[in-house]
Amino acid sequence: MAEQCRKAYVSVNLDVDEEGVIYPRFIRWPNGRLFQIDQLMYKCRAASSKVSGGGIRYTVKIQGKETFLYHEGNKWFVEAKA
Repeated sequence: MAEQCRKAYVSVNLDVDEEGVIYPRFIRWPNGRLFQIDQLMYKCRAASSKVSGGGIRYTVKIQGKETFLYHEGNKWFVEAKA
């Protein structure tokens, strides 16, 4: 059975280098929980296969688990368990 997901908008702390390249560093949930991004693995333009929307998809590692973080316009979202 497929896992149900929802689009969850999150706050993202990030660094921007002198060339304008964005490096997400932390994800903050609306309840205040903070997750450090341990590794930025890959970045590409892509749509979410689990929820509607897309944009720039960052493949990141958080606490040893690979997940996606999306930059959609001026907002950020993740595919959260429903």
